[in-house]
Amino acid sequence: MSEQDDAARSGQGNLVSRSVEEFVTQLRGFTDRARGLASGAVPAGLSLPRLPSPPGAMSAAQVGAVASQVRGQRQLIAGLIGQLQAFDEQLAVFERVLEPIEEWSRTWARLEQSFGDVLRRSPTDPSPPAGTA
Repeated sequence: MSEQDDAARSGQGNLVSRSVEEFVTQLRGFTDRARGLASGAVPAGLSLPRLPSPPGAMSAAQVGAVASQVRGQRQLIAGLIGQLQAFDEQLAVFERVLEPIEEWSRTWARLEQSFGDVLRRSPTDPSPPAGTA
């Protein structure tokens, strides 16, 4: 190791130790001011902000009740999801059952229409219905 490396390291070491000392000094100043405020020595014209209530403001029983209610709601939703899935499966089966009935109904309607066309033609009119010639 050269002397330049040692000098650079000691310079960095001094810089780090000065930074730590400055930080400690600032921290001591902050804690001294905080201690002064806590003891009631608030300077004139300086109003302290109102702190929100701590999270411990709710009792353990209240938090437990909220957690229980959330669990209950989630169980209710899980039950509803199960019911909806079962209903969807039933509708799918019903849809498959209706498909052949729907096709039969369309075929029957076409058959009725063709017989209606034949029956509506008068027996004395030998000409075919309009549009078929």
